[in-house]
Amino acid sequence: MDLLLDKLQSSLGSRYRIERELGGGGMSKVYLAEELGLRRKVVLKVLPPELGVVLSAERFEREVQLAASLQHPHIVTLLASGSADSILYYTMPFVEGESLRARLDREHELPVPDVVRMLIEIVDALSYAHAHGVIHRDIKPDNILLSHGHAVITDFGIARALSAADEKSRLTGSGISIGTPAYMAPEQAAAERDFDHRADLYSVGVLAFELLTGEPPFRGPTAQAVIAAHMTRTPPPVAELRPSVPPELAAIVGRCLEKRPADRFQKTADLLAALQAVGGPGITTTRASATAPPPASVWPLPRVLGYFAVAGAVLLAAAWGLRTLLGLPDWFFAAAVILLALGLPIVAAAALAHNRRITGGAGYRTPAGIPRRLTLRRAVTGGVAAFSGLGLVTAGYMGMRALGIGPAGTLMAAGTLKARDR
Repeated sequence: MDLLLDKLQSSLGSRYRIERELGGGGMSKVYLAEELGLRRKVVLKVLPPELGVVLSAERFEREVQLAASLQHPHIVTLLASGSADSILYYTMPFVEGESLRARLDREHELPVPDVVRMLIEIVDALSYAHAHGVIHRDIKPDNILLSHGHAVITDFGIARALSAADEKSRLTGSGISIGTPAYMAPEQAAAERDFDHRADLYSVGVLAFELLTGEPPFRGPTAQAVIAAHMTRTPPPVAELRPSVPPELAAIVGRCLEKRPADRFQKTADLLAALQAVGGPGITTTRASATAPPPASVWPLPRVLGYFAVAGAVLLAAAWGLRTLLGLPDWFFAAAVILLALGLPIVAAAALAHNRRITGGAGYRTPAGIPRRLTLRRAVTGGVAAFSGLGLVTAGYMGMRALGIGPAGTLMAAGTLKARDR
């Protein structure tokens, strides 16, 4: 056993017998244990030792009491909490079944009726918790367990405790972070002190997006990049990635993912009612909505290539004119030709992928990896970014030439020759 587990077992030996480690997240280690007095299996969650520095055992137990009072069929209740040699822990019932993360990893995308049913159960539990003044702060597939086909939320027990620790860590510099970047609301990611239950509704939107499309709306190489995306970028419409999603459901997900809390559902009960309306009897994947945006249309490949040819001719004419009139370097026009040549197969592939998504019907499964990210919108955005980059590079080159800087500078600009020198 590792040192933490060895220390924990020696402290809890009279009450719990730790059997094995189940894994853990960023804020805890998770063990399967037997509560010796009642001979039942429990999940033992151990918080990081640094939390004991900024949060006393008394404050920890006081903060989790409210979470322990939550009694709802879709919330994993908190059984006990305490401290063992300055190590904070709490216990929950052991739930037979798998996590929503495990099912999502296995199936990639979930059937729409299953998604709607699970969202109703999750939001129903959140509505109950919010009414009792408890915000979860970390809704994600890892914190949703599937018990006999029903969704139950776990880790309500540490929301208030971590919040209390976070307030103190701002003074001590411990740097405790609450939440998971991929699922954080913008105001939560910005470390605002007064964010409310609407941050949970944003996380529900991220969760729904991932259940329907197989991936969260934003990814990045670092946590900072993901947080920046949540704060500045607009996610692609769900219907663009999976056209079989009912327009009503896609509109609900989009509203949950609004950057401003005031633009989301203002009450958790309102979100619950909207989901229940979508999940009513006879739900299909083709129902129309008077208020929902129309579904995406097919773009025939000849039409896309025609538009590309027109745009390419305009860009090349502009590049030739700018090179002639402004004296731009010869490689400027060549670079524009190369960018267009590289963009042609990308645009064609994006058009084909878009049309397959539109015409594939309810049984179509969007492939993973690059094909999933290949959309017409991203292809056009990438082209604009590429030519913008070419413009910036050329502007920098011309500036260096005019100022006599580096190999781009002329002899006259550098002062080596004068205008009348032979």
